[in-house]
Amino acid sequence: MTTGLRMRIIHRYLGFFLAGIMAMYAISGIIMIFRTTDFLKSEKITERQLDPNLSAGELSGALRIKGGVKPEKTEGDIVYFKQGQYNSKTGMATVKKMELPFILDKMEHLHKATTNSPVYFLNIFFGLSLLFFVISSFWMFMPKTTVFKKGVYFTLGGMVLTIILLFV
Repeated sequence: MTTGLRMRIIHRYLGFFLAGIMAMYAISGIIMIFRTTDFLKSEKITERQLDPNLSAGELSGALRIKGGVKPEKTEGDIVYFKQGQYNSKTGMATVKKMELPFILDKMEHLHKATTNSPVYFLNIFFGLSLLFFVISSFWMFMPKTTVFKKGVYFTLGGMVLTIILLFV
């Protein structure tokens, strides 16, 4: 069996095997473009009992709010901040958070997995598989054919576009 035939077979079956996860990464990648907006998100309000008389820094840590709690105004014992309010006398905090639907949130977390995630090896495998697809695609057609030659031109065009996008 030639290298070209072996590459085509692996490319084909690996493509079928990874079709679902490629769709998931495509969908979550598109959704992540809108992560600084409320697109597809719904408001979730939670109440938490905290210690009374917390400072803004302590409140940020207790509520795990990115960027910290920045008090906007205080009326009596109630401290208002962008994400909600805190009663400094009772310690009751009400926090509003915009969240994606459950399945989209899970997809986004998988997409952004780090070595702290139990499935980070999946991201490594998927990245290596995509790299294999890039390399093996050059064995899909014989080098002397018109399709292969046009494919090389499209590859060069894609590389130029990638370089341009890196510097925009």
